[in-house]
Amino acid sequence: MAATLHDVALLAKVSIKTVSNVVNGYPYIKDSTKTRVLEAIAALGYQPNLTARGLRLGRTGVIGLAVPELRLSYFAELADAVIRAADRHGIGVQIEQTNGDRDRELALITSARRQLTDGLIFSPLGLGNEDAALLAVGYPLVLLGERIFDAPADHVTMRNVEAAAAATRRLLAAGRTRIAVIGAHEGEVYGSAALRIRGYRDALQEAGLPVDAALIRHSDMWHRANGATTVRGLLETGVPFDAVFGLNDTLALGAIRALQAAGVRVPEDVSVVGFDNLDESEYSHPSLSTIDAGRDEIADTAVRLLLERIAETGPKAPTRRVEADFRLVERESIGPDRNAHHPHNRQDQPA
Repeated sequence: MAATLHDVALLAKVSIKTVSNVVNGYPYIKDSTKTRVLEAIAALGYQPNLTARGLRLGRTGVIGLAVPELRLSYFAELADAVIRAADRHGIGVQIEQTNGDRDRELALITSARRQLTDGLIFSPLGLGNEDAALLAVGYPLVLLGERIFDAPADHVTMRNVEAAAAATRRLLAAGRTRIAVIGAHEGEVYGSAALRIRGYRDALQEAGLPVDAALIRHSDMWHRANGATTVRGLLETGVPFDAVFGLNDTLALGAIRALQAAGVRVPEDVSVVGFDNLDESEYSHPSLSTIDAGRDEIADTAVRLLLERIAETGPKAPTRRVEADFRLVERESIGPDRNAHHPHNRQDQPA
């Protein structure tokens, strides 16, 4: 005979209502209680009737995740983190790719397909802060990224300015004073590029160094090929530089390849640092120093906030903005910190 809610409750020594709350992903349950219930469910092989539960609650048990481009490793790893976070709550994830196209993003948030999910985690690229009012949608929505800051929705983002400043300071500590930054976007006010360049500028000014416009290099797409092309172009100009700050890891990895092909040693001649801490950054040669901007924390928080909104009844709580923590991950590409007595003890420094 199949196990029932009552059987699980008896084994876990909790009420049937508590078992139901765990099964339905109710967020306000003590971790110890949730663990007992989940262990009892596993021991008994209990299978909730998801179809009946969905009909009763008016829910599908699936959330949406919309990202610009899965070909960019960051978004692929973010999607993986969201799927794992949702799975811990017994929730499925439907992934959609917008290619950062404004029309596709508008179609996405207004599509009837949204009825197939209980809510949406949305990372826009085509829409901007002037479009914030368009995100006043009739379903639970959590916003990611740095394109829109005034939307009527919960928002999980990074500490871009502070993290970029930390990366630049570390390059300065390695004795680098001509730091090129690659990945700038022409005329951008809101967005990851603008915020990270602000942090770069802050760190240089703090150190009493001028900001040389010739060292700020533009690249529309943040792919490896663009990082390599941008650095090759910088080498051809003859503008001196002794470090490269890639505004994401893929740009930085492309930069390392272009430098090595030109006979420039990393980090002996030029230090390189990236941003995102992609899995592959640990295995480049040399391994890439980078900013871990809290991807797993962003995924966990976004899923939690969305599920809280899905479970919400009555008046809606005020919107929330959460900034994930960051840390500098020091590897081979950056060179030793001249200010540290024990450089080997400075790995994975927290923010």
